Amino acid sequence: MAIPIRTAVLGYGFAGRIFHSPFVRVVSGLELSAIVQRHGDNAATDYPGTRILRSVDEAFGDPSIDLIVVATPNDSHVEMARRALEAGKHVVIDKPIAGSSADALELIALAKKQGKLLAPFHNRRFDGDFLTVRKLVSEGKLGRVTLVDAHFDRFRPMPRANTWKEAGGAANGLLFDLGPHLLDQALALFGVPTSITASVRQERDVTAIEDAFDIVLEFARPSVGSEAARGIRYECHASMIAAEPAPHFRVNGTFGSYVKTGLDPQEAALLGGARPPELGSPEGWLPEAESAWGTVAIAPDPAEPTKIVRGKVPTEVGDYRQFYANVRDAIRGEAPLVVSPEDGYRTIRLLELALESSDHNHTLPVVFAA
Repeated sequence: MAIPIRTAVLGYGFAGRIFHSPFVRVVSGLELSAIVQRHGDNAATDYPGTRILRSVDEAFGDPSIDLIVVATPNDSHVEMARRALEAGKHVVIDKPIAGSSADALELIALAKKQGKLLAPFHNRRFDGDFLTVRKLVSEGKLGRVTLVDAHFDRFRPMPRANTWKEAGGAANGLLFDLGPHLLDQALALFGVPTSITASVRQERDVTAIEDAFDIVLEFARPSVGSEAARGIRYECHASMIAAEPAPHFRVNGTFGSYVKTGLDPQEAALLGGARPPELGSPEGWLPEAESAWGTVAIAPDPAEPTKIVRGKVPTEVGDYRQFYANVRDAIRGEAPLVVSPEDGYRTIRLLELALESSDHNHTLPVVFAA
């Protein structure tokens, strides 16, 4: 039997408690060896068999730790990841991988120098609705896709107290909170966009952060024969004053459309106290209720566009355990990373371009260094 990959989670706030510790614990081949919680005892209560450390230095200096999960506030991601890599650890970083693309490239170079894995935690690749969109697109069920309209809306008209996410700072705010999810999904579906246009703004009466954004990515499609190239428009939207959220996904194609409301059920279940079973166990993990499935509207004969067939589409089962199973396999040399460090860099670069586009009110070309 292979020796388990001994893992330490840095931080037991929202990210460490909800998105990391529960999934590390249930993936065979990983061991939740330590959690760094500087104050409080809820980590010890939740995981009585796990060592609780009171400083990150203890995790970095422990030669038995193989993998460090950075689940600390955004502005500390680069420092924590750099120190972990320099200590000879593999690293998972909660999104965003860094506050700037230059810092992201520095971390990538350091990971290569150290011969260690660096994995951005873009968990929304493993959301059921995104997996469903990817399947519909890859199978051509909607025809040639022309538009993807993705929303991640919330209703928080007043700033929350006592959270770093509402504090001013280059790596805080809604753009760096939800933007990585939306942009990474776009990159995963269609590759490198040709251009970006964005509006990043403040909408609430009182706020220290930008709390709304609209980002439009244009993806070129190569021409086929005499047919002119026709691109894909991918729109990403988020707002903190959306009392009635827009559909999470609307995908239009030449055969029809797919519309999906609501979010993947994993986060809500975890917040409600549910815990995922061990990966590979007979017990399933959160298939979405049929009442929440998305719908398709298809014209079987495009020559008769008024004859539309409508129906529900079963949502693929989302599973954040698969992220950590892939990290395990990549550390063992058995599989490439599904979410590469270069993916993390490209997402950050798009966030920077979105800010520049918004500041100057113009469309920018997209060029990546990695």
